[in-house]
Amino acid sequence: MVPAELCQKISMWIKEKVQHAKAKGGVFGLSGGLDSAVVAALCKKGLGENMLAIIMPCGNNPAGVRYAQLVADKFNIKVKTVSLEKTYDSLMSILFHGSKMALANLKPRLRMITLYYFANNLNYLVIGTGNKSELSVGYFTKHGDGGVDILPLGDVLKTEVVELAKYLGVPKAIIDRPPSADLWPGQTDEEEMGITYQDLDQTIRFIEGKVKAKVSGEKLTKIKNLIQNSQHKRKSPPIFDNF
Repeated sequence: MVPAELCQKISMWIKEKVQHAKAKGGVFGLSGGLDSAVVAALCKKGLGENMLAIIMPCGNNPAGVRYAQLVADKFNIKVKTVSLEKTYDSLMSILFHGSKMALANLKPRLRMITLYYFANNLNYLVIGTGNKSELSVGYFTKHGDGGVDILPLGDVLKTEVVELAKYLGVPKAIIDRPPSADLWPGQTDEEEMGITYQDLDQTIRFIEGKVKAKVSGEKLTKIKNLIQNSQHKRKSPPIFDNF
């Protein structure tokens, strides 16, 4: 699907989901990254002024805040900044023997709590920014950035998000930034996953039967294992059947 058509369909889908929920609008986190920038632009098209972007610095790269504000200015989006740094530091001071990942995952979970506060207060839906590539292999925090009401990019691969960004006019500096969740200094998505988005997307397309291009057995096995091992993140909790 060409970017113009995809943009129109997603923005209308956002509007329909908000209306169906009898909500007044949508709220989302604006990180300064590519995905949140694209969601911001799509929400602007679908919801107009009935939306709010929240910038939530939490000990991450300060450049992210600058890029987030750049997006807000570019698309004339209402934005509120809520610093979570003191809250995060307070939790750090009372939690013991936490692994690097356990501590890093506190950040998206604090952001989820913040987004739902505003959503409840305004009768808005929480709009997620995760894309299909990351959702497929479980590259998101359960009950963190995965804790949302709707996922406009949930069936859009990362390489397709880049094309959407170009069409929507997302600033080039953001498109060219190495994708990162800013969980710790210098962290990048591709390094943490151990695969490039280009290879990840090609492998997902191959698994779905959408391309016949050869994929190395090592990459195919790696991606299939990631998909299998992260199924619990994409499903509701199992419920014991008392019969």
